Amino acid sequence: MIDNKPVAQHRTATVKNRKIFYREAGDPDAPAIVLLHGFPASSHMFRNLIPDLADQYHIIAPDHIGFGFSDAPSVDDFEYSFENLTAHTLELIEQLGIQNFALYIQDYGAPIGLRIASRNPDRVTALLVQSGNAYLEGFTSFADTLVAYTQNRQDNEAGAREYLTAAKTRWQYTHGVPADRMYRIAPETWTLDQALMDRPGNKEVQLQLFWDYQFNIALYPEFQEYFRKHQPSTLITWGKNDEIFGAAGARAYKRDLPDAELHLLDAGHFALESHGSEIADLIRNFLQRTFA
Repeated sequence: MIDNKPVAQHRTATVKNRKIFYREAGDPDAPAIVLLHGFPASSHMFRNLIPDLADQYHIIAPDHIGFGFSDAPSVDDFEYSFENLTAHTLELIEQLGIQNFALYIQDYGAPIGLRIASRNPDRVTALLVQSGNAYLEGFTSFADTLVAYTQNRQDNEAGAREYLTAAKTRWQYTHGVPADRMYRIAPETWTLDQALMDRPGNKEVQLQLFWDYQFNIALYPEFQEYFRKHQPSTLITWGKNDEIFGAAGARAYKRDLPDAELHLLDAGHFALESHGSEIADLIRNFLQRTFA
């Protein structure tokens, strides 16, 4: 049997003197989708979704600076903030000549993507949201220690570092996955994430981004105003068992985007791992209607 699915190309670009690794597939003249990964992952999380979509769309999936196979300078050599990661992502999009694009946002990809969308509303054709928080309702007890860390770094650093352990990384992939889907969770997911996080200096990178996350929350009203004013076409596919960003955060989108299409899947935080084919089908159907 011949598999005719498009093959992702693995590329790098120099953005602001830093190397950004990205995966690319599909016809550059087709409608574009930019896939933005979360913590502690990389564009590897989209390895199966890319060929599922690239027969009809031009797909770009970068690794954020400090993640995956992009440059990971020390905290002394790079400003690790979500504002700066946003600037690098947008510059990559500009370099690739992509004018209009849909955004797939998950976890850390949400505050990056929503900065881009809210500041460039005429360029974003659709939002594809998977555990991408934009409302206070989405926070669970998982974030309590991290919130404390933003308020007092010294006293709460030991607790914050627990989020960077191999056990916690594996938990993020496996928690909330139904028993009959657990076989779909590939062990290289958490193994790769942890190996990259265990590089010298990278845990300090992650701690800096933990601290900077408070400034994402401060922008939630701005993101919500963007939703209300521009009513972007939005598909939400969210694990109902996600205890990192809870399902209440998915439902909250409907307050400002009443026409958003919402699907709560029997999945956890990394729903693509257990429900990838279902999410791909939902995206294809949604975008066919959106771009019709």
